[in-house]
Amino acid sequence: MIRVGVLGAKGRMGATVCEAVLAADGLELVASLDQGDSLDQLVTNGAQVVVDFTVPESVMANLTFAMTNNIHAVVGTTGWDDARLAEVRELQAASQANILIAPNFGLAAVLMMQFAAKAAPYFESVEIVELHHPRKADAPSGTARRTAELIAEARTAAGSEPMPDATRDLLDGARGAVIGDIHIHSVRLQGLVAHQEVILGGPGESLTIRHDSYDRESFMPGVVLGVREVAKHHGVTYGLEHILGL
Repeated sequence: MIRVGVLGAKGRMGATVCEAVLAADGLELVASLDQGDSLDQLVTNGAQVVVDFTVPESVMANLTFAMTNNIHAVVGTTGWDDARLAEVRELQAASQANILIAPNFGLAAVLMMQFAAKAAPYFESVEIVELHHPRKADAPSGTARRTAELIAEARTAAGSEPMPDATRDLLDGARGAVIGDIHIHSVRLQGLVAHQEVILGGPGESLTIRHDSYDRESFMPGVVLGVREVAKHHGVTYGLEHILGL
C-alpha cells in the first residue's frame, strides 16, 4: 500500500483526489489537509506521497516540508515558470524524495500537447485558445503555457520560419499573451470546466487539435498514475508525458 496525503483537500480538485485515492487499489488515504491544518500530520500518519492541489502562494512551503521529510510529491498546483522550477530542483537535490509536477493530469490533454508539438513544424502558423471556468486564478493556464513551450521547442528544432503576422494597429492584449512566439488567448466563462484548442494553419488548410475536460474526474487516472510512479522517477519530473513514456 502507498500511504497518501492530500493538500488542498477541501477544494474542488483536492476533494476529487481524496475520492480517487480512496477508490484506487493499492493506495491508502492517511491525511486530507487544507488551509490551517498542520503539515506535521503527514509525518505522524506516515505519508509516503503527498498530492498538492493548493495555490501558488503556498506550494513552495508545502514542497519544502515534503522534501525535508523525504515524502514524494505529486503537484497539480499551477504557476510554474523556469525560475520557480529551478528553485524546486535545488530544493529536491537535498532530499531523497522525488517531485512530479504536471501542468495537466488528463491523459487526453497530455496527448493533445504531444500531438500539437508533433504537428507544429509542418504549419506556418499556430495559436492557442484556452477556455476555463471563471473561478480559475491564473491566465494563461499551466496547460497552455506548457503547450506553447513544447510547440516553440519543436519549431526551433525544425528551423521553422517566423510566423506571418502583419498586425500593427491593435488594442492592448488583443493578440493575447506570448510564450516563445506562440500567442495564447484565455477565455473565462461560466459553465466551462477546462478546454483548449491548438489551431494550426498553412496554405489553404488548417488543423484544430482540441481537448475538453467536462468533469474533474478526467484528471484522476493521471493523478493516481503519478502517485504510483513518482518514487521510480528520480529528481524533478515536469510533465506527465515522461511518466507515460511519450
